[in-house]
Amino acid sequence: MGISTATGAGAETDRRTRLVALAGEMADRFAGRAATHDRANTFPFENFQELHESGYLALTVPPEYGGGGIDSLELAAAQERLARGDGSTALAAGMHLLLVGRLATVRPWPEEAFAEVCCDIVEHGALINSVHSEPDLGSPSRGGLPSTTATRTADGWRIDGRKRWASLAPALGWVYALAAVVEDGKEPRRGNFLLRADTPGVRVEETWDNHGMRATGSHDLVLEDVRLPESALVPDTGAPVPGGGKDWGGFAGPAVFLGVATAARDFAVAYANERTPNGMAHPIAHLQTVQHRVAEMELLLLQARTLLYDTAERWQRFPEERDALGWRLAAVKYTVSNHAIRVGDLALRVTGSAGLSRALPLERHVRDLRVSIGQPPIDDAALSIIGKAALGLE
Repeated sequence: MGISTATGAGAETDRRTRLVALAGEMADRFAGRAATHDRANTFPFENFQELHESGYLALTVPPEYGGGGIDSLELAAAQERLARGDGSTALAAGMHLLLVGRLATVRPWPEEAFAEVCCDIVEHGALINSVHSEPDLGSPSRGGLPSTTATRTADGWRIDGRKRWASLAPALGWVYALAAVVEDGKEPRRGNFLLRADTPGVRVEETWDNHGMRATGSHDLVLEDVRLPESALVPDTGAPVPGGGKDWGGFAGPAVFLGVATAARDFAVAYANERTPNGMAHPIAHLQTVQHRVAEMELLLLQARTLLYDTAERWQRFPEERDALGWRLAAVKYTVSNHAIRVGDLALRVTGSAGLSRALPLERHVRDLRVSIGQPPIDDAALSIIGKAALGLE
C-alpha cells in the first residue's frame, strides 16, 4: 500500500503527509471527470477502481488484515484533500472508510465476519456502507423503528423493505442494514444485518437525482424476500469505550465539505487574479470589495479548519478525554457546514454571474456544499448537544 504503519510523532506526521499527497494525486485526476459525472448523474466506477489500486479504500482496514490502519485524524486530512478534486467521490468513499474505521475501533462484530469484509476490501476493492435511512423513518439517529422488517424464519431471517440514500449503491459489495426484528411473541426491535449486495432479492432502484453530490450513487436499495442465515444479525457499531468510535464520522465527514469549500475559495481567488474587465487597468483582485470577500473566506476556512483539526488532535492524543470532547464533534459539524456554505456564497459574489456557468466548477462546488445541511448531526441536533454540554445537562 505504500503507507507505513510506524508509530511516534514524527512517523505519524510523515505518514499524514504521504496520505495527503496520495489523495492529492487522485484528486487532481478525478477533478477532470467530476463535471461529466455530475452532469450525467453517473457513478464514477473508474475513480473507485483507482482508489482500490492505490490502497486508499483499505486505509482504515486494520494492519493485521492488510490495511493501512490509519486513525480518524489521518483520514480527515486525506479526505479533505480528495474532496478538493471531487466532492462526490470523497463523500461516497468516506461512507465506506469511516464505517470500516469505526468497526476496527469498537470491534462489535464476530471477528470472522469482520475479517471476511476486510479481506474482501483489500483483495478486491469491495465497498461497504450502512443503509439505514428510509422514506418514512427520517434520520435513524432519532431512534424510530424502521419499516424494513427482518422476520424470523426456521433457518434465519427474511428481509423486506426499502432503503433510501444508499450511497455507493451501484458498486456496493456489502450492505449493513437496519431493520425491525420481528419474532413471534416479542415486541419488534431494531436490529442490524450484514449481507452481501449480490444476495438474491437485493436490487438498486435508480432514484438519485440530487441538487448536489450527484455522483455518489445514493440510490434506493430494495430488499424483497431476502433470505439470510442466523449469523447475519450482528451488533450495532456502538460500544462502551471512550467516544464509541464516533470520531470517524465526526471528522472525516466535515473534512469533505471543508475540502470542497477550499476548492471554491481557490477558484474565486484564481478568477479574481485573472479577470480584468474593460475599463480596468488591473484584475478585480485590486478591488477592495473583492479583497474583503476573499478575506472573509480566509477567516471562515481558518476557523473551521482550526476547530476540526484541534479537536481531532486532542481526540487522538488524550483518549481519556474523549467523552468530555463529545460536544465538540457536534461543534465541528455545525461550524464546518455553515462556514463552508458561506464560503461558497462568497466565492459566487467574487465571480458574479460567471460563477454560475456549468462550464466552470464553482457552481458544482456551491451545490455540493449545500448537501452538508442534511449530514448528521443536523443543525438543531448539534446545537442541542452543544447547549446541553454548556449547561451541564446530560
